[in-house]
Amino acid sequence: MASIFTKIINGEIPCYKIAEDENFIAFLDVNPNAKGHTLCVPKKEVNKILDLDEPTYLGLMGFARKVGKAIEASIDCKRVGMTVIGLEVPHVHVHLIPLNEMKDATFQHKVSLSKEEFEGIAAKISSNIK
Repeated sequence: MASIFTKIINGEIPCYKIAEDENFIAFLDVNPNAKGHTLCVPKKEVNKILDLDEPTYLGLMGFARKVGKAIEASIDCKRVGMTVIGLEVPHVHVHLIPLNEMKDATFQHKVSLSKEEFEGIAAKISSNIK
């Protein structure tokens, strides 16, 4: 069965898209640790990051870097943290999280945002993709 991320990639489930190319997609996490928390996902459905072939792995890191730079330009934060955990969805994904405090990286403290806030954040980050 296709992962929730594959369903997002295929347009079956909506998302707050930040960026997309032929191999990767970035969208806002709908249960964010912080405003601007973004997921970067390869379109190829693979469960574990270390099981990606090397070109896809390196491509994902380059794509995540580009998205992370756009987050830094868009969201007031001390830095953008990156983590790969992947237990909740069996499809590789990189979390890019704007950090101001360590609690922003713990996945135990969440922020609530309205649909309009998600849309505005996605548009602002997307406009800073270079």
